[in-house]
Amino acid sequence: MPNNKFRHEEYQYLDLLQDILKNGVNKPVFNNPGVHIKSVFGRQMRFDLSVGFPLLTTKKVFLRGIIHELLWFLKGDSNIKYLVDQDVHIWDEWAYKGYRVVLAKSEKRKAKSLMTQEEFIQKIKELPKSDPFVKKWGDLGNVYGVQWRRWRTSDGRVIDQLAWAISELKTTPFRKSIVVSAWNPEFIYEMALKGKSMALPPCHTLFQFNVNKGRLSLQLYQRSADTFLGVPFNIASYALFTMMLAQVVGLKPGEFVHTFGDVHIYSNHFEAVKEQLKRTPRPFPKMKINPKIKNIDDFKLEDFELVGYNPYPPIKGEVTVVGGF
Repeated sequence: MPNNKFRHEEYQYLDLLQDILKNGVNKPVFNNPGVHIKSVFGRQMRFDLSVGFPLLTTKKVFLRGIIHELLWFLKGDSNIKYLVDQDVHIWDEWAYKGYRVVLAKSEKRKAKSLMTQEEFIQKIKELPKSDPFVKKWGDLGNVYGVQWRRWRTSDGRVIDQLAWAISELKTTPFRKSIVVSAWNPEFIYEMALKGKSMALPPCHTLFQFNVNKGRLSLQLYQRSADTFLGVPFNIASYALFTMMLAQVVGLKPGEFVHTFGDVHIYSNHFEAVKEQLKRTPRPFPKMKINPKIKNIDDFKLEDFELVGYNPYPPIKGEVTVVGGF
């Protein structure tokens, strides 16, 4: 085995896949009896953002979707309308699930009268965001962006955690308490009021910033991770987020540290994972960000340029919508 100092950073991800296949414990999947997972607990990966952008090369990763999702989070948005309009469909299943479950239980409707997911998404795309249908069924509730930018307190205040973190990084970067949390118990599981629970209790529980020698690092704690489909997105998204924030606060990018709780592979992804493990990583690409952007709210898709990305072909896997448990 090569010296870890010179080993391609993508092997951390491939090693994690191997670890789960070899050492993972079989667990059932909540509300999905046809699928199970192999799971391990407590793992970590580190990516040095000064040497390359960690967009996995052993399968092509959908970068445009990653960027639009991140911009959606940064807007504090909770409605999939923005994503659907950009032809990004990574959250479609969650909105459609809410529509299907609620209307299927209604005594006034029969299951055959429900729209298909394709019809449902097309309707959201065609209607304006102000339309009652879009406002009701396109909204996912208190998802990540809402918690980052519009955390509501019991006394009626709205806290913009991200704006606070940016201010702290500019004025007191030595602090050890610059943490942004998405874990709001008021909207999670049985702790939530009826009708107020999140579509998906946050898998990305919290992230913490650290500044060392003029470089900004971010550590994410992810309580639950779909390693084959989700983690490649998560790595690229939070790495890019770290780079954007570094630019905004006048620092250089440091590390993205990815810490996991329950990290798993779904049984319907096993064969796809084995196919990916046959591939040898290629050099990471570079990410160029428009240097003129100094405000986190001003970034657009056109401000990002990926250079030197030469991945293997994509490997498809089915999204398993399980309700977050």
